[in-house]
Amino acid sequence: MVEDVIQAQINKTLQELSRPKKPVEKSRISQTPNGYIFLVAWSNASLLRVLNKKFTDSLPKSLYRLKSQSDDACRSVVANIEEGFARQTTSEYISFLGYSRASLIEEKGDIQRSLQDGLLKSVPKSSLRDVEIGLDEWHEVLKKSVISNRDFKGNYRNLEEYLERVETENLTYEIFIELINKTDWNIRKLVESLEKKMSQDKKTLYEKFK
Repeated sequence: MVEDVIQAQINKTLQELSRPKKPVEKSRISQTPNGYIFLVAWSNASLLRVLNKKFTDSLPKSLYRLKSQSDDACRSVVANIEEGFARQTTSEYISFLGYSRASLIEEKGDIQRSLQDGLLKSVPKSSLRDVEIGLDEWHEVLKKSVISNRDFKGNYRNLEEYLERVETENLTYEIFIELINKTDWNIRKLVESLEKKMSQDKKTLYEKFK
């Protein structure tokens, strides 16, 4: 009886060793370690983080928990996009984008509660244009700040100078919701494109080994 169990284990081990190795998912091989800087979702999330910090820095010290949680949520949106990009498989990347989106929804709740509690004002139809922020322009400034520490060409030498135009008192509920919704849309579109690629890769792999 014992010999039968041992032989069964031996057969199982030999069977496992004889299986072909799982092909490495090549869709996540990148020659650019910080390639996430070209993603609009990452750029928008980064802008949300710095604008949110401007807002939370103005809150009274008694609201330190709100400040901490809101700042952490915004940081998590950005950080999960970055970490997900570095993952070896597309499925892992998609999972981290899910974490990023969950943090974004958390931040949206904090913004809504800040409005309800009178901490953030509402100005109907206000938008990022009202604080002279263009998302494309911001993305270019942000990319260059990451790629090189040198002064770069353009009208703005660094992020701080670019953001000096934004006064905290001009930030509104509508501006934050606009940025949150655009970031959410871009994350969802990124996930859709990755799911499509993953499906194509699986189909190609099936055709190769069938």
